[in-house]
Amino acid sequence: LKSTLVLAVLCAVVLNSSAQGGVGGGFEGHHHHIDYYAPPHYTFEYKVHDAHTGDVKSQHETREGDHVKGFYTLKEADGTLREVHYTADKHNGFNAEVK
Repeated sequence: LKSTLVLAVLCAVVLNSSAQGGVGGGFEGHHHHIDYYAPPHYTFEYKVHDAHTGDVKSQHETREGDHVKGFYTLKEADGTLREVHYTADKHNGFNAEVK
């Protein structure tokens, strides 16, 4: 009688465990992946105007996801100002226009 009771309790535990999906409450196959990736976004700018060395330049750039755009300026040795506008992305590569 005692062995029958032990066997009955053991069967009840096994059946209950399998009804709940096994050890762990049945959540083994129900993982919900949370993607913490956020597309990169930034903006930066700097300017240099050094009267002693004559170094005059600036840059401004923004990025939204995979697309980057910006411009930079540079005072040439002859006093002219070079201005370059650029864009870059994974489909078109880097493109610049000198003004």
